[in-house]
Amino acid sequence: MKTYITGLFVAIAIVVTGCNSGHNNSQKSEEKHEHTESDGHDHDHDHDHDHEKEGESTDEIAFSQEQAKLVGLMTETVSPGAFYQAIKTSGRIQASQGNEVVIVATSNGIVSFTNPSITDGAAVNAGQSVVVISAKKLLEGDPAVKAKIAYETALKEYQRAEGLVKDKIISAKDFEQAKLQYETAKTTYEAQAPNVTDSGVSVASPISGYIKNRWVAQGEYVSVGQPIVTVSQNRRLQLRAEVSENNFKALKHINGANFKPAYDDVTYKLSDLNGHLLSYGKSSGDQDFYIPVTFEFDNLGDIIPGAFTEVYLLSGVQENVISVPVTSITEEQGLYFVYLQLDEEGYKKQEVTLGQNNGERVQILSGLEEGDDVVVKGVYQVKLAAISSIMPEGHSHSH
Repeated sequence: MKTYITGLFVAIAIVVTGCNSGHNNSQKSEEKHEHTESDGHDHDHDHDHDHEKEGESTDEIAFSQEQAKLVGLMTETVSPGAFYQAIKTSGRIQASQGNEVVIVATSNGIVSFTNPSITDGAAVNAGQSVVVISAKKLLEGDPAVKAKIAYETALKEYQRAEGLVKDKIISAKDFEQAKLQYETAKTTYEAQAPNVTDSGVSVASPISGYIKNRWVAQGEYVSVGQPIVTVSQNRRLQLRAEVSENNFKALKHINGANFKPAYDDVTYKLSDLNGHLLSYGKSSGDQDFYIPVTFEFDNLGDIIPGAFTEVYLLSGVQENVISVPVTSITEEQGLYFVYLQLDEEGYKKQEVTLGQNNGERVQILSGLEEGDDVVVKGVYQVKLAAISSIMPEGHSHSH
C-alpha cells in the first residue's frame, strides 16, 4: 500500500512536469513565432526598400544611335567664347533702289496681258512684252493711229513751209511754228512706233525679274502713266529696322544684324549675305518714336521683299561667354531647357537660365559648364524620347 501511494505521487509529478514543459515550449514557440514574424516584417521592408532603390527612376533618356542618325542629331561642346550683344526689334525687307521698276501705261486704252493668267511671282525677261494697250474700239480713237496721222500731216506741212519760206511767201515765224509742230508730232510718233502692233501698243519690261505686284486687271482701262505691274530683280535687298529712341546711343556701335522672317524658321546672318549697314536715322519720325536703321544685302536665299521680320542688331562683343545655338533651347511653362548627351545612347534634360539672344545664339547664365555636350539638332525628337523612353533599370552613368 505504501508502495502504491509512492508510485501515484511519482506519476502525478511526472504529469505536472510534462504539462509545465509543454506550456513553456508552447510559450517559447509563440515567442519564437512572434519573433519570426517580426523578423519577416523587417526582411520584407528591407526587400521592398532595395527594390525601390533598384527601380528608382533616372533623368537619363534612352535615344539609340540609329535614332540619332535617322534624325541627323548633332551636338556642340560648350566652350566660353565671344558673344555679340544684340538689340531685338522688328523690321521689313524691301527692294533696293535700281533693282525694281514700275511698268506704266504708255498710252490710253484697254489693257490686255500677253499672258492672261500671269500672276505675282511670274518670271519676265528684259524686253519681254507684258501687256498690250488698245483703244481701237473707244470713242476717242486709237492714240497710236492718231499719232501716226498727226506725224505724217506735220511732216507735209513742214516740207511745204521749207519751200515757202525760201521764196519769202511765209514769214520765218510761220515756218518755225510749222517746224515745232512737226518735231512734236515726230517725237510722239517715234515714242510709240516701235511698240505699235496690230493689236495695239505693246509695253515691255526693261529688266529681267519677276512680277512683284499686278496693279490692274485684264480688260481694265488705263491712262498714260498709270502703273500696270512692278517687276523686281530680287537680287539685292534692303533690311529696314525700326529702333526705339531708348537705344539711340547704341546705334553708332551697330556693325551687323541677324534677322528671321515671319514666314520662315531660318535666322539669316547679314555677314553671310554680303550685307552691310547703309545708314541709320538721326531723328525719329513725327508720328512715332522709332529710328530707322537700313542694311543692304544679297538675296542668296528665299527672302521675299515686303516681308516683316524679327531683327537682332549686333553691337559690342563680350568675351568668355557660355552660349548655345537658339535651336538647342526648349521652353516648358516659362522654364528653359537643353538636352545634354551623356554617352552614345544616353541624354539628360537640363534646366538653364538664359541671358541675351542675338538671333543666332543665346547666352547661358547658369545650368551649363564647359565641356558639356549640348544637342543642337534633333532636339524635338530627344524631347519626345524623354516622355516615352527611360533608361532601363540597373543602368547608371555618372556625369
